[in-house]
Amino acid sequence: YFRLSIRSPPQIPEVILPEDIFLGVASALRIELNRAFAILRDISSGKDLKKFLMAIAGLWVLSILGNCCNFLTLLFVCFVLLHSVPVLYETYEDQVDAFAEKAEAEIKKQYAVFNVKVLSKIPKGPLKTMKLA
Repeated sequence: YFRLSIRSPPQIPEVILPEDIFLGVASALRIELNRAFAILRDISSGKDLKKFLMAIAGLWVLSILGNCCNFLTLLFVCFVLLHSVPVLYETYEDQVDAFAEKAEAEIKKQYAVFNVKVLSKIPKGPLKTMKLA
């Protein structure tokens, strides 16, 4: 009643990954990591006050989000946003661009006021160099 047939094993294609693509990706990743480390060095050394304040604000926002929800919830929200925001942007691109231009102008105006009232009053002296013993 049952008929057994012996089949030949399936043909699996050979996969060869080109070396130049991986070297290009590794090189681009190295360049971006070096750029990120340079930015982190500037922030930590106090050379760029604007970046330093932006880092403080970003960490403050992250701490607020961390207190409101756990990691899996935050991961799920990021996943949903990463899949829905590009579609919404493509649908309403003109309105979003117009609003972003207005918001950017307002932020620049508020930063100019903040710069005049607060940042310009901070004394800037030469950075002290550490003496190695």
